[in-house]
Amino acid sequence: MLQVQQLVKHFGGIQAVNGVSFEILAGECVALIGPNGAGKSTCFACIAGQYPATSGHIVWNGQVLDKLSPRARLQHGAARTFQVAQVFEALTVLQNVQLATQARLALHAPFSFISGFKNLDSQSREPARALLEQTGLLALAHQDALSLPYGAKKRLELALALAANPQLLLLDEPAAGLAEQERRSLMQLVKKLTGQGIAVLYTEHNMDAVAGVADRVLVLIQGRLAAEGSFEEVSRDSTVRSLYLGAGLVEGVGHA
Repeated sequence: MLQVQQLVKHFGGIQAVNGVSFEILAGECVALIGPNGAGKSTCFACIAGQYPATSGHIVWNGQVLDKLSPRARLQHGAARTFQVAQVFEALTVLQNVQLATQARLALHAPFSFISGFKNLDSQSREPARALLEQTGLLALAHQDALSLPYGAKKRLELALALAANPQLLLLDEPAAGLAEQERRSLMQLVKKLTGQGIAVLYTEHNMDAVAGVADRVLVLIQGRLAAEGSFEEVSRDSTVRSLYLGAGLVEGVGHA
């Protein structure tokens, strides 16, 4: 279980996150949404370890993560992706996942990416191919990552996160920059991961990547948790409709 307890983050006199609390269970897919400037990216960054919280606690399976680095959080089973896909563009798709798998095997020991490149093609080949099949990238295994279309790069970044064998997956706007069909396909893949017992927390602006995907939706407005529930429940909330979603947008949203 992920527990976010009275999370506060200030930047000087600016209160970006102000007393946010929620829980996520294993196998649950939860979306964190809100208007620009609502604090959702800051909240997400605190959970991922990018920012230290001003106060409050982040607890994962009984382990307090507050002062742990992103690498240390990964050791405890929490992996993340970024809004703009981060992959090793000089490598092939398969080599990307082979390297990520090797890094996971060395998580509890010193690891050098330079040494990791040595004999890379012979290392962790079958586990890497299995991850590419899972993410729909096996046919592109030997293509350079640099030449991938952006939707495939998003899938590859997800495969890199899954190479860490996480129990908590933090996705920063996984559908950003994707066309509608690409969003639908990727979010269906994300939803399937919860069937493996993985807890998923993701931020998102595209409501068609939330409706029909998230088991539960958290809405941040002005740094506070304004609503929580299913997409249908939060979309009926008067504050959420007036300050964020709007009646017209909600009625026009399809399901992934």
